[in-house]
Amino acid sequence: MTLPSVLGPPRRLLRRRARTARQDTAFLAAGVVPHLAAIPAWLWLGAKPIVRSAHTPWDIVPGLVAVVLLLLLVALPLTAAQRWRHQELLGADIPRSPSASAAAAAGQRLGPHHLLRLFTSAQTWRKAAYHTLLGPPLAAAEVLVLAVWGTGIGCATVYGWMWATHTGLTQAAYVTAVGVLLLAAAPPLAATVTRLETRAARALLGPSRAQRLERRVTDLAVSRADLAEAADAERRRIERDLHDGTQQRLVSLAVNLGLARATLTDLPDEARRVIDEAHREAKEAISELNDLVRGLHPAVLDDRGLDAALSGLAARVPLPVRLHVDLDGRVAPGAESVAYFVVSEALTNVTKHARATRVDVSVRRTGKVVRVEVTDDGVGGADTAAGTGLTGLAGRVGSVDGVFRISSPAGGPTTVAAELPWESLCER
Repeated sequence: MTLPSVLGPPRRLLRRRARTARQDTAFLAAGVVPHLAAIPAWLWLGAKPIVRSAHTPWDIVPGLVAVVLLLLLVALPLTAAQRWRHQELLGADIPRSPSASAAAAAGQRLGPHHLLRLFTSAQTWRKAAYHTLLGPPLAAAEVLVLAVWGTGIGCATVYGWMWATHTGLTQAAYVTAVGVLLLAAAPPLAATVTRLETRAARALLGPSRAQRLERRVTDLAVSRADLAEAADAERRRIERDLHDGTQQRLVSLAVNLGLARATLTDLPDEARRVIDEAHREAKEAISELNDLVRGLHPAVLDDRGLDAALSGLAARVPLPVRLHVDLDGRVAPGAESVAYFVVSEALTNVTKHARATRVDVSVRRTGKVVRVEVTDDGVGGADTAAGTGLTGLAGRVGSVDGVFRISSPAGGPTTVAAELPWESLCER
């Protein structure tokens, strides 16, 4: 084991700590002026009207209003300066409030209603409290850290000053020891003050806890919507591949087997039976594949919309189906697909379990909501926990931020209902 290999880790650790200490100290030094800037500004400009007009108690009101307005206005540029300081010197992000982020993204200018909302916002008052109430103590802590650094350097280099000035100092060793101790205490002190400043800035200059939770919920909802749209797009791709590839090959195979059965009349009976069986299996495979493709995503839904897709679906049900579709446009693709599968699964359950004589299907738009209802006159008793496919249907409705309900008392009737958003979450 060589000496460089032994000294390498401690040397890297010292370099890392020195770099952190320099970063923290530079961050604190840059914060002294911004933390002290708010107090003289609003006191100097706001106290003048108070002093001059303090003949009666009511004369103080204009001055107080001026103080408050100036306080809030000064808080905005100071907040921007603090956000920049944290980002550039520490790499710590202080998020903007949702309203400020939206206005900045849209490039909006602050109009009268924006200013009114700004002055009445709790976020603005939290920023003002940070600059006016926490600013001076934080500035004092920053000055203390800088004083510790300066005093420590001055004391630790006392022997150098003695040599440069040709003076003597009997207590130089004690002063040097104090300087070394101060230099040792300065980095953890700087790190502690930096952590306190960062926490205070995130708590008061960034979004509140409620705003962070609201943003988190919105992000999760958007992620869920994106996931549902991606799954729907993948189902469409699989449907196209099956329809244009596998299904066409099976149709070609069935046609060829049918031609062979019709033209090859001189084959032995056993060979003809094999061809007949293969032809029947090919047609059954085509039928099953058609059902599978419709279950993934019917092509008519993309080509002609929900009305045409539901009409074809109702025509295949061995019961009288009264269909009413009242939509003045196309629904969001994800919600349109979910509406189709709600009706499809409900009609399948009616056919298999309800012993009904008729079914009513209604799809209509009410404001920004698409209401889907499937009602039958069967025996009722449908349960989402009974494994009839309704549980998965409720999950699919929820994936597009919709609401699913079912009413099925014993003896009927059964109503399966869903409320789906007209627009996708990204469009709202």
